[in-house]
Amino acid sequence: MQARNEQSWGAHARATLALGLPLVGTQIAQIAIATTDVVMLGWYGTEELAATVLGSQAFFVVYIFGSGFASAVLPLAAQAEGRNDPTHVRRSVRMGMWILLLYAVVVMPLLWQLEPALIALGQKPELAALASDYIRIAQWGMFPALMMMALRSFFAARSRAGIVLWSALFGTIVNGILNYGLIFGHFNLPEMGVRGAAVASVVSSSVIFLIMAGWAFWHPRHQEYRLFQRFWRPEWPAFFEVFRLGLPIGLTILAEVGLFLAASVMMGWLGTIQLAAHGIALQLASISFMVPLGLSNAATVRIGQAYGRGDKAGLARAAHTVMGLSVLISFAAATLFWLMPETLISLFLDESNVDAAELLSVAVPLLLVAAGFQLVDAIQAIGAGLLRGIKDTRIPMIMAVISYWPIGLSAAYGLGFGLGLGGPGIWGGLAIGLGVAAVLLNLRFANRHLFLDRPKP
Repeated sequence: MQARNEQSWGAHARATLALGLPLVGTQIAQIAIATTDVVMLGWYGTEELAATVLGSQAFFVVYIFGSGFASAVLPLAAQAEGRNDPTHVRRSVRMGMWILLLYAVVVMPLLWQLEPALIALGQKPELAALASDYIRIAQWGMFPALMMMALRSFFAARSRAGIVLWSALFGTIVNGILNYGLIFGHFNLPEMGVRGAAVASVVSSSVIFLIMAGWAFWHPRHQEYRLFQRFWRPEWPAFFEVFRLGLPIGLTILAEVGLFLAASVMMGWLGTIQLAAHGIALQLASISFMVPLGLSNAATVRIGQAYGRGDKAGLARAAHTVMGLSVLISFAAATLFWLMPETLISLFLDESNVDAAELLSVAVPLLLVAAGFQLVDAIQAIGAGLLRGIKDTRIPMIMAVISYWPIGLSAAYGLGFGLGLGGPGIWGGLAIGLGVAAVLLNLRFANRHLFLDRPKP
């Protein structure tokens, strides 16, 4: 009777939400940190805001590729947890941290040279100099930012993601207070401008990491895993397993980020108003996407744990449950986009701005396209999460890259410029690329999970 209850749809839905909602909240908290930086630097000065956007984008591109290795820890630790193997959980998380530390050491010299790179790309020297001031401090946050991603995978694999949410919320508050103090010179702190924003980012990331590390080290529920005991001791099989699994994940994430950057460039070809409207619509879509992204991580854990137990029936039901929840929530978000686009877009507009009416008229069609966009984006994100749960990343990477670039980018250019549809055409092309990825990834999972055997420890 207990086994039947654990396999019920209700039990799967409750377990998925209990794990997924803290992860969703964490994603939203991270968006809030970035939004706080933008708002406060916008108050401080236009040049400072523009320079920090350049610096933070450079940081983000480097960070997002490295996060692929942290994401690889998630299915490995979840499968080990599913077969009740704390030793392999520890090895996967620890070697993931090793890789992330080495990655941060390698990329920091590249970020240090941001100023000449930006000048070579045609940016104004004064903006490049300010961006360099920002990144030469912010780059030190690469270490805690990536390490906390590895710990997030550990807690999620153990279905104990609450601490991830609370530490992220506390870090968001710290970031906001320090931004206000260090950017403007409040609270008797020095006025540092862009450097203040960088210091706030490093400190908030470090605080989040230290809270999570302390919880993993001292909480009785996690002490048996001994994550930091003899941390210097290598486990080479686990090291290379994380690397092999993480490299395709990092490339997949980078390809998707690159697709949206390319779309922004194309929107810029249409004009400043179109690019600004694109930014508003993209911010709304990004906030909405945090829900399926958090559920995608939950899917990786739920599938990984069932796979580790050799529970094929539980694996299939977990997959159907997380997909159903994601589609339902994304449809609710899409409905909001359809029914009240003007209201949502107006939240980002100042009515006294002479361009406000034109921005609204350009952004509304984009948000209507984004409504359909939400559904296919959610489905492809869940498909990727399901495949990672069974440690399938190389072929999905190829599928995703082909869907995003040869198909999605070509469709965006063809619809936007070839057919003259402008911004809605570019967004329609993005939706096509993500839709193709959604179909391919979920078909692959449907074919693969039928033939899975229990993995070897």
